[in-house]
Amino acid sequence: MSVGNPPTRWGAPGDDTVRKFLASAFCRIAFFCERFVMSKKSTRVVAALATALIASTVLVSSAAEAAPKTLTIVYQGPLTGANAQTGQDQVLGVKTALEIYNATNPAVKVNLLQADDQGDASVASTVAAGIATNPNVVGVVGPAYSGASIASFPAYIASGLPQVSPSATNVSLTDPKSPNRGFPFFHRVIATDALQGPALVRFAVKGVSSPKIYVIDDQSSYSTGLRDLVNTYISAQKLTKIGSDSIPAGTIDFTSAAAKIKSAAANVVIYTGYYSDAGKLAKALHDNGYTGVFAGGDGVLNNGFIPAAGAPAAEGARLTSGSIPFELAASEAEKAAFTKTTGLASAAGHAYVTEAFNATNVFLDLIAKGDLTRPAIESGIANGTFPIVGGGSISFTRYGEVKGGAPIGGFQVVNGVIKYLGAE
Repeated sequence: MSVGNPPTRWGAPGDDTVRKFLASAFCRIAFFCERFVMSKKSTRVVAALATALIASTVLVSSAAEAAPKTLTIVYQGPLTGANAQTGQDQVLGVKTALEIYNATNPAVKVNLLQADDQGDASVASTVAAGIATNPNVVGVVGPAYSGASIASFPAYIASGLPQVSPSATNVSLTDPKSPNRGFPFFHRVIATDALQGPALVRFAVKGVSSPKIYVIDDQSSYSTGLRDLVNTYISAQKLTKIGSDSIPAGTIDFTSAAAKIKSAAANVVIYTGYYSDAGKLAKALHDNGYTGVFAGGDGVLNNGFIPAAGAPAAEGARLTSGSIPFELAASEAEKAAFTKTTGLASAAGHAYVTEAFNATNVFLDLIAKGDLTRPAIESGIANGTFPIVGGGSISFTRYGEVKGGAPIGGFQVVNGVIKYLGAE
């Protein structure tokens, strides 16, 4: 995707539209004066008009000169800690989009600031407060996680800072009736858990004779939200759920959980938390002799899941996500830009690169068009249409969802690699 030079707008750097208009106005006044029998009163009127036009010229010229030459967008997500791989993968997409944009030699350059919230709500609230007060920041790609998003909303709403998340999927974030909503400044380019919950259950039980389902969450906002939607779909479809557990994120030993699952004779385990703990659970299950299906949502979709579980335990795991692999969706030019930017031959194995690229381009598209402030960018997001990886476009609903929804894909660990199997 190529981003062109910004069109001329009043007050934009290099804009002379207004000055040309004012020069023309001066000429018209001179023409009028030559043909007017000037009284003292008319002289005063013309003088006043001329003074006003001169002042306007100075103001417009000053505004043009004061217009920013460089702006900053922030990527906010986990860059350190147990779930750091998520943020490190997403930054690849952000940097690729910036490489393409800045290579066009735009009038306004865009810098990237990386903000590490560790995917933790308690950290995110402090991080967001600092970002919100930075006057150079006009947008946030993120937050990546739902709990971190909720914790960041107070600072971002108070400061009018627009956000476009590549991966926060909790339904409440865009629910107009929820106290956890980020309206009107939060938007996302990924499908919500309202779609993922049913898809996860369907994929988990596919081909399983008489499925007996055990559901586990990690007590985070994302995990409990997805868990509730999973449970609702299981009930609606009259499937058999034989057990559940709620195990805090960061738990080290999943031995007792694995024993309970085996004792319950479950043949399908659905985990709604994140990949680092999912790996520990999958390993404990494997070590306990479990041979059924292990399934997880987009929080588990990460290459870090495989080493966390160990290759034997990870093999065959079924995962769902609204993410579309960049290496499958991108144009040849976008793939080349990715390789140039990251030094990687392919984005294979790196989750949410596509969504991070798309989210970043929402901001870059608006900046290229001359929207250089937080209010202008927020208005642009609400009313605009934006290019996405490989062609096509998206726009947003009033509450920040992609109009028309987004697909949920099925993935599986095959021979130690997470493979995309298509839409579920």
